[in-house]
Amino acid sequence: MQSRLQSLPYQWLHAIAGATTLALLVSAPASLAQQPAGDQAGKQAFNNSCRTCHSMKEDDNRLGPNLNKIVGRKAGSLPDYSYSSSMKEAGFVWDQDKLTRFMVKPDEVVSGNKMQPYGGVSAEEAAKVVAYLQAASQ
Repeated sequence: MQSRLQSLPYQWLHAIAGATTLALLVSAPASLAQQPAGDQAGKQAFNNSCRTCHSMKEDDNRLGPNLNKIVGRKAGSLPDYSYSSSMKEAGFVWDQDKLTRFMVKPDEVVSGNKMQPYGGVSAEEAAKVVAYLQAASQ
């Protein structure tokens, strides 16, 4: 009888500890959760292929124009960047498809653009970058 009474507080202690752990897990802030793998893969692809010449910060043009809010922007339209005449006259709005194709083969989308030959990226990597650009610009 005495050993049963002695073990009773430990059973309650285990139950309380388990309930507390569960409550902490359920109420953990979203900021502690890992970023989705797609976001990280897109950011990594951007850093590997684009960051040398482009920034995601508005008004931070480098060798290439900033890519902040590029999806939905008219090609060649930033007022403070010196685009090629062919980019200024492209006459389209960047969407996911155009950006992906441009990253893979820039001259096929806008012939005579100023994009430096950088070796291009695969369509898969370009799609990751475009998804990142779109998510990071919101």
